[in-house]
Amino acid sequence: MRALVTGGGGFVGLAVVRALVGRGDHVRTLARGEYPEVLALGGEHVRGDVGDRDVVLRAVDGVDVVFHVAAKAGVWGRREDFVRANVEGTRNVVDACRVHGVERLVFTSSPSVVFAGLDQEGIDESAPYPSKFLADYPATKAEAEKLVLAASGPRLATVALRPHLVWGPGDNHIVPRLVARARAQKLRKIGDGHWKVDTTYIDNAADAHLSAADALAPGAPCSGRAYFVSNGEPVPIGEMIDRIVAAAGAPAVTRSVSPAVAYAAGALTELVYRALGRVDEPLITRFVASELSTSHWFDLSAIRRDLGWTPRVSLAEGMARLAASFSKSFPS
Repeated sequence: MRALVTGGGGFVGLAVVRALVGRGDHVRTLARGEYPEVLALGGEHVRGDVGDRDVVLRAVDGVDVVFHVAAKAGVWGRREDFVRANVEGTRNVVDACRVHGVERLVFTSSPSVVFAGLDQEGIDESAPYPSKFLADYPATKAEAEKLVLAASGPRLATVALRPHLVWGPGDNHIVPRLVARARAQKLRKIGDGHWKVDTTYIDNAADAHLSAADALAPGAPCSGRAYFVSNGEPVPIGEMIDRIVAAAGAPAVTRSVSPAVAYAAGALTELVYRALGRVDEPLITRFVASELSTSHWFDLSAIRRDLGWTPRVSLAEGMARLAASFSKSFPS
């Protein structure tokens, strides 16, 4: 099929591109930067911003399916930047699909759209959106997800995927930050790290996107629905941190702070950053403190049933691949 991947140069987007090309699909990407790897894979690239309606209309023209992966992620920054990328950009993608008669739209959402600061233990997709968010990222992603699901109808079938904590070789977000702070001996666990979390190995996240596109059609059971995505192997968050740090050969994390202290530090940091007008990401925020001191694991029954998807790379195998990638980058 002919597919457009917005954010195709990013971690998840590029993995989707590789998976599509690997099975013989034609791929076009839309992103703000230049990504030679996309061209090397045989894809075509449109350079631009999803917040620009004209650019999005040009990128969507002539494709059969759109994977809308592009987003502004992070826990800090100007709200207007999150709105432009996550809400206005998503609206542009939906509108472009309608203009060009594209029948399938797969949206990359996030489990944080239903996170209210409390434990999430074995929850399914019936969990409601919270009335208040601790950061602009989940707030704008929730608004975008609502836009996508509301757009599903007889001519455009849509689905939202919620992969949780995607990691693996090539990660430019979670893994490098943890490892850099561990090597600088600035990484702290919150409490004893006993809260269980689901994570998603990168290849499993990409597979879920392709499964969604293949199952999606107007009137299909998955149309207009959201699905959690993970490895389905929840482990204590402290253990997950230890395993990632060990895979990188970085020093073990031995220090911790209490959840109350972490949350208070996050609240104070946010006040200071706002007062100074800083947009760079702080070490701790209330959202991060809450995420690291609560459980997050999900019931995957719906995605297994409706999309026929199941994670094929286990946590152990993923860790082995991550360690191997670090060995290549930092040979002994």
